[in-house]
Amino acid sequence: MCRWLAYSGSPLLLDAVLYRPEHSLINQSLRARMGVETTNGDGFGIGWYSTDGDGTPAVFRDTAPAWNNRNLRELASHVRSPLFFAHVRASTGSAVQQTNCHPFRHGRWLWMHNGSIADFHRLQRDLCMAVDPALFSCIEGSTDSEVMFYLAITFGLDQDVPGAVARMAGFVERVGKEHGVPEPLQMTVAVSDGQRVWAFRYSSQGASRSLFYSSRAETVRRLHPDLGYLDEVSDDTRIVVSEPLGDLPGMWNELPEGSCAVIPSGAEPDYFPFLPEPG
Repeated sequence: MCRWLAYSGSPLLLDAVLYRPEHSLINQSLRARMGVETTNGDGFGIGWYSTDGDGTPAVFRDTAPAWNNRNLRELASHVRSPLFFAHVRASTGSAVQQTNCHPFRHGRWLWMHNGSIADFHRLQRDLCMAVDPALFSCIEGSTDSEVMFYLAITFGLDQDVPGAVARMAGFVERVGKEHGVPEPLQMTVAVSDGQRVWAFRYSSQGASRSLFYSSRAETVRRLHPDLGYLDEVSDDTRIVVSEPLGDLPGMWNELPEGSCAVIPSGAEPDYFPFLPEPG
């Protein structure tokens, strides 16, 4: 499986989140605590939106391990962004190649995934045939994650993010069952249009991979007034992670099974139930 992180809030150097925390994502690439694999060394990727760009994200991906990549370290210490994704990969069977590294990009959208489609090699043809023909040539790699992304776009990601992801998940489950795979889908997914981040936690067997979101910055400031770097970020700054970046009490909240979080949300609670739509 993999580990990933999504940040949204005040513009921040990527380094502040990717490298500096006690149990940073770069640390997790070598020593994950909660993943299926301890080491996530089959490539990495970052995707970020700039405050003065055209709304489309930049992406940097490589097949080298994140923990010793000098180019990633250099970029992270110079790129400042209000919204960015980062992903460290542990392959579930597909090739270790750049086109299989997350996050995936299409237009203004970024997408990353931890999990798998069970027996993907058996389901792949039927899943791919459902992708909009106008989008099919955009699929560059061989992962189930990328096919899930283009299915979600096909099913209306531009109009309704939760609905499109629910239709994608429902379709994967239907195709899986048609091929004798009773519990085909395991996913934590992050998707963004540059304005908001949606994070999903769902699996067919009801035992999804871990996913956490940070408490509101104002809450963390009150609990930990000694954390000076929090003075620089706005109250709506949030992070979603596969596993916590440290052990600060009150900082991290587990996203419940079968739910979706959206940041910034502007409402309470921070998440709502998520179920696939029968496909």
